[in-house]
Amino acid sequence: MKNILIDKIQQKKAVIGIVGLGYVGLPLALRYLEEGFGVVGFDIDPLKISKLAKGEPYIEHIDPAPFLTAINNRTFVATTDFATIKTVDAIILCVPTPLNKNREPDLSFVTGSLQNIIPHMRPAQVVSLESTTYPGTTAEIMLPPITAAGYTVGTDAFLIYSPEREDPANPDFTTKTIPKVVGGSTPNCMEVGQALYEKIIDEVVPVSSTGAAEMVKILENTFRSVNIALVNELKIVADRMGLDIFEVIRAAATKPFGYTPFYPGPGLGGHCIPIDPFYLTWKAREYGINTRFIELAGEVNTSMPDFVIGKIVAALNNITKSVRGSRILVLGLAYKKNVDDVRESPSFVLLEKLQALGADVDYSDPHVPVTPVMRAHSITLKSVTLTPQVVSSYDCILVATDHDRFDWDMIKQNAKLVIDPRGVYQADEIKIYRA
Repeated sequence: MKNILIDKIQQKKAVIGIVGLGYVGLPLALRYLEEGFGVVGFDIDPLKISKLAKGEPYIEHIDPAPFLTAINNRTFVATTDFATIKTVDAIILCVPTPLNKNREPDLSFVTGSLQNIIPHMRPAQVVSLESTTYPGTTAEIMLPPITAAGYTVGTDAFLIYSPEREDPANPDFTTKTIPKVVGGSTPNCMEVGQALYEKIIDEVVPVSSTGAAEMVKILENTFRSVNIALVNELKIVADRMGLDIFEVIRAAATKPFGYTPFYPGPGLGGHCIPIDPFYLTWKAREYGINTRFIELAGEVNTSMPDFVIGKIVAALNNITKSVRGSRILVLGLAYKKNVDDVRESPSFVLLEKLQALGADVDYSDPHVPVTPVMRAHSITLKSVTLTPQVVSSYDCILVATDHDRFDWDMIKQNAKLVIDPRGVYQADEIKIYRA
């Protein structure tokens, strides 16, 4: 069966099923469509399926035209009906893996997807998990129910782990050009996994096991989390010393070896960096290991919104105003610049903390017209359109996300006070405060 499946993939006759049509699943679906594969997209959200059926990807940076063409050509189908799993040759899971309120892994989307998939599986299919998770998930969570359903993994079913590495709206790195790490449950699974991704990715990087592949993604994001925590902590030190941390980082980045620049901000955002390291922390406890470095980095990063709030309080005090009753405009709701992705964005934390202090708070984000429904937040606001009059009407402007579409000169000229955790402005003006 292995050779039959590999041959089907190589001839592009395989149908690719993608479960979870979000920031990872949609670009992956598009990549397979570009290479001539048929794709079936699965999601439990009927609104997403309805929009995709009309050729509306609902993610800002994804071009709707290829999906509309594929729908008209019947090479792409979006559905909530998991019975259609039997028609695909590859099943790729791109579902969320959040933390629960106790900072423990929440694999309910993975296990729920498995419950929907397994009753409709058939022999000669490959299942690939792309969701970021702790080492051991594929072997401990994915493998047993597939085996219990009567399949012999490596013979009539194939199981792999290949971590997603999407960077939304990054023009320099795309799904095609970012190397793809793949680990298989067996050598046969590994062969199928390589074939599955070699057709759409420029470079496939095989590793010895699914556990190694899972650890790769955790290492990548823990590396970023720890280094961001370092510069966040140094930002506080530099602030006390009267130094501009952004000037220091820019100068340090001129060293052509031995240094990688990371930049501080108002807190961590995105689905990866604030979450993934704690998957490893949780799993390490099973082995009697306390990951102090990761925990400390998490403490530093999650404390940054409070540092920013303290800066706002102090800056308003300098002009004899209190936070209570002040009109504060937060620039940017997305977790990073030039995207519409608000997952784990620190902007929501900042908005809630300012509201709790009695501030009259609004936000402006050209990529996020209204606050979406969030699991952990209940803010309902609409984006404010920026004009000189609007900007000047606020007591304080907080730069939470440094989108290129903001008119930074206009904002500086008309703002009464600017709190800048992103380093947009030179901190050499009375009304500009680093945070």
